[in-house]
Amino acid sequence: MPLNVEIERLPDGVAVVTMTGQLTLGLNLKLADSQVHAAIVEGATKLVFDLTGLDYLDSAGLGMLVFTYGTLNEKGGALRLCGVASRIASVLKLTKTDELLGMDETREESLAALGVK
Repeated sequence: MPLNVEIERLPDGVAVVTMTGQLTLGLNLKLADSQVHAAIVEGATKLVFDLTGLDYLDSAGLGMLVFTYGTLNEKGGALRLCGVASRIASVLKLTKTDELLGMDETREESLAALGVK
């Protein structure tokens, strides 16, 4: 299944990035990364990655999440993940990335954790 990315911009530098499909090495990952970083350049400093529809991610996809976290962290921003499937959560736990990236069950919980009302 190809990767599909939709970015919803909210007030105050907040954006929700909804991903469906597979976050794996290739052109789709590069396109997704460029969309996310364009949103950051345009002023988004607090991102929620809604992974409810994400089936799979590989090391390249994991790298994109960590790189985005680092970029936002340098700008004083934040990144939260929500809707993480158990298979993807296992990868995050195995790589200890779950200690770096905050995870929530729902989009609303992630937004609340970022201080969005």
